[in-house]
Amino acid sequence: MKEAYPVITGADAFLYEGSKIGILLCHGFLGTPQSVEYIGKVFAQQGYTISAPRLAGHGTHYKDLAHCSFSDWYLSLEKAYLDLKERCERIYVIGQSMGGTLTLDLASHYKDIDGILLINPAIHVPAMSPYQNIPPTKYINESKPDIKNPDVTEITYPKVPAFAYQQLLTYMDVVKKNLPLVKNPILCFQSTIDHVVPPENTDFILQRVQSDIKLKHVLDNSYHVASMDYDKEKIIRKSLQFIQSLSASNHLNKVSQ
Repeated sequence: MKEAYPVITGADAFLYEGSKIGILLCHGFLGTPQSVEYIGKVFAQQGYTISAPRLAGHGTHYKDLAHCSFSDWYLSLEKAYLDLKERCERIYVIGQSMGGTLTLDLASHYKDIDGILLINPAIHVPAMSPYQNIPPTKYINESKPDIKNPDVTEITYPKVPAFAYQQLLTYMDVVKKNLPLVKNPILCFQSTIDHVVPPENTDFILQRVQSDIKLKHVLDNSYHVASMDYDKEKIIRKSLQFIQSLSASNHLNKVSQ
């Protein structure tokens, strides 16, 4: 799709060149790379190559989402993954909210992704179901982003076309059916209080993916957009431990072959 509006200041994609180990970061529905910028910078300081694409229709104007399908969102992430693959020998993908949905979809197609990390991933959100039954051209007013820390401001849209929600609902159903195809090592972060995506989504995903390695960490002091909330340092610490342990394991396997 072609966007009709310019990118909002601070909402653009970013890339930090580093080692041959890459980390792909995927923001969520109505969000932008700004929501994962802090954790991306810390990972970059650790020497990793970091890529955070801006999903199609996001970070410009809410009217752009009226012409954007879930396939456009997926293609945004897939392109960034393939570009990162040209730079790196190993890749880990971190997705937040709908970014987690997209990450699961990507992993179901690319079995060689070394590990996926999901932050409050979305696979079933009953509160959104009524949006299926309203005209797709109708605009829905958005509430303030679900962040516990009152000092944090996320770049997002004040309203969104119902069509975008309908695309998200359809997409979650598609990805839900394909969860058994996911076999990559997986780490999930689950906020105990999430006013957007029911925390049970994380457990549902972990029960259905076929990964040999499944881990979960609970976030007690963050709401939905946890990458910008009080637990962001915990997310960084546990993510680095997960990535380093998998990278070390992959290295030992190569040496022993």
